[in-house]
Amino acid sequence: MDFARQQRDPARHVVGIAFVILVHVLVIWALMSGLGQKAIEVIKKPLTATIIEQIKPPPPPPPPPPPPPKRVIEPPKPVIEQPYVPPPEVQVPTPPPAEPVIANVAPAPPPEPVVIAPPAVVAPPAPPKPAIRQGVSCSKKDSPTFPREAIRAQVQRGRVNAILTIDEKGNVIEVRIASSEPPRVFDRAVRETLAEWKCVGEGTKYQASVEINFTLKDE
Repeated sequence: MDFARQQRDPARHVVGIAFVILVHVLVIWALMSGLGQKAIEVIKKPLTATIIEQIKPPPPPPPPPPPPPKRVIEPPKPVIEQPYVPPPEVQVPTPPPAEPVIANVAPAPPPEPVVIAPPAVVAPPAPPKPAIRQGVSCSKKDSPTFPREAIRAQVQRGRVNAILTIDEKGNVIEVRIASSEPPRVFDRAVRETLAEWKCVGEGTKYQASVEINFTLKDE
């Protein structure tokens, strides 16, 4: 009966409730003041474990090597010296002196005369080709016709000096009028005809000067 009364005693329940409330107040105060946060951070920190190895004792030193075997030194054997017996003397007969031999000495041949070769004749270098040659050799070499403009102008004679530029194969690639009498009367006929000439090719370009004469009676 006393135990049941103690359990029903309200004062006992009030003390328990007050203790529970006090614990909650402390927990809330710790969270608000930052103590709880610090405790959580401490809990979150990784734990490091250090493994301590057991120190093994050093191995025992190796046993000392066995002592080397003792060498037995034998005493030197006595050397018995035999008496020296000289060899018997042998008399060698001396040969008679050899007669001197006189050899025939052939006279030395006279030295051969020294032949001096004449100096080599070096051919003089070929003279350089002129920049503009006088005349040219052509397989196709037509003469220009007397122009009708000269006939109408009553020109009966004329002369034209032209410079031809010939390529590696002998083709005329340029006709340049150097002089003409009368001026510009026969220039066109000379250019058109000489441009068709086929000359000797020398593998390189060269220039040649030609003179064309016009006479009305040739027409």
